[in-house]
Amino acid sequence: MAGLVAAAQARQRGATVELREKLGRPGGSMLLSSGVIWRYRSPDSFHKECPEGDANLQRIVVEHLDRDLDWLRSLGAKPTGGTRNERTIGCRFDPKQLTDTLLAAAGSPRYDLAVTEGPGSVPLILATGGFAASPELVKLHVTPEADDLMLRASPGSTGDGLRLGLEAGAEADPRLGEAYGRNMPAPPAQISPADFVSLSQLYASVADIRNERGERFSSRSWSQIDAFQWTAQQPRARAWMRVRNDRLDESVGGRTVAAMVDGAAAARAPIQRDRDSVTVETVAGITTTLGGLRCDQNAQVAPGVFAAGGDVGAISSGGYASGLASALVFGRIAADAALGVG
Repeated sequence: MAGLVAAAQARQRGATVELREKLGRPGGSMLLSSGVIWRYRSPDSFHKECPEGDANLQRIVVEHLDRDLDWLRSLGAKPTGGTRNERTIGCRFDPKQLTDTLLAAAGSPRYDLAVTEGPGSVPLILATGGFAASPELVKLHVTPEADDLMLRASPGSTGDGLRLGLEAGAEADPRLGEAYGRNMPAPPAQISPADFVSLSQLYASVADIRNERGERFSSRSWSQIDAFQWTAQQPRARAWMRVRNDRLDESVGGRTVAAMVDGAAAARAPIQRDRDSVTVETVAGITTTLGGLRCDQNAQVAPGVFAAGGDVGAISSGGYASGLASALVFGRIAADAALGVG
């Protein structure tokens, strides 16, 4: 999203843009997401939820997002609803329609072409999605169980932006070890990218969660990001989520626990049912890394180099926030700053 937004904004400003896409299709991980772009209700509530993040960057997201959602709608993006969460303000979009809308405004990318070197005589905006798809970098920074994680994101997000930024003189966010994801049905479950949202097992708040050694975990975060982060550190990145039968009809995020368990069963995940409960074996599915390059309020990370989206760290550190929101806000800011527009 960040790359398409930056290209669309720059073209609206009259710039000539070379848009490179590492994959053979547009949209990155945005296309695989739930399409919800949201903010916390105030900078203070944002910082309370993500206390290790940069309060100034968080404030910028809160103050800019409503205007930037209006900009999306002006391009033709069509909201399909709200966030369904009283803590947040924002819009839900169909990811395919959103991708197509931004692509029309951004111009045709050069596909199957990654950026391999830093800036020359023109500004460079990095929007490569972080490094969730690099087992080597994830093992180095996030978890020793990286080889057993399920990739719940674009396969192109292998740390190109982090590497190029550091080579250009940028600094890395010291919290490179944080990541966002979801607990997913464990192998031999068959999960396609189209299932990433629908098969997420989002009932940590009502489950008894244990690892293969029987050690327990209790989720305390409304977003359940802590359940994913704990699971990612366990042997083979596995956790068993047990739910009593009398809680299966409870709703979490618009879906019942029973529906989520049935989805895991249909995907052929290992499931055990007894008289009183059902237990689903899950694997940590990594969606994006939260650590990245340090940027200023203009999204600049080094001379002539700007970054947005998953390549920027220190926004949601210590908690959970909308990655699509920061991609939208800092994608536009990066384009303006690269063109010298204030």
